[in-house]
Amino acid sequence: MPITEQQLLQILPIAGRNAGVFVPALNTAMNRYGILGSARIAAFIAQVGHESGQLRYVREIWGPTVQQAGYEGRADLGNTVKGDGSKYRGRGLIQITGRANYAQCGEALGLDLISQPELLELPQHAAMSAAWFWSTRGLNTLADHGQFTKITRRINGGLTGQDDRQTLYDKALKVLA
Repeated sequence: MPITEQQLLQILPIAGRNAGVFVPALNTAMNRYGILGSARIAAFIAQVGHESGQLRYVREIWGPTVQQAGYEGRADLGNTVKGDGSKYRGRGLIQITGRANYAQCGEALGLDLISQPELLELPQHAAMSAAWFWSTRGLNTLADHGQFTKITRRINGGLTGQDDRQTLYDKALKVLA
């Protein structure tokens, strides 16, 4: 059961016109990565809804903040070349971050994200990269078991924005029931 534009707007009302832009991309991505059924779709839409400011941002807003400045030179992200921190900032609906993650995602999606990281800002790639990330982190299984807090930790590394994520999840479960 694909998600409709109307359902997406009920869950993410701030998305506005972007809901129509992202519906086909989201449905294609969710289908490819097995994000099917109301439990999985609700968790996925809630998380991408939070991460993207309800589909308004596909590129991390850059200060740089102290945290963002910390991306520079982070070996765990593969940021080994000067400027990698900014170049490989969070992009896509789940904010793929770091040279290493861009390389893995690009390989999986058949895109040269090392040379063209901005490809993750296009709706089809923003949605597909989010679904790829979701799948490679085993989040369908967590969604099947209602382990929404664990999903947040795998995406965020902590529980930043958990109240908003939970609100979107509760709304999504009702809309998709």
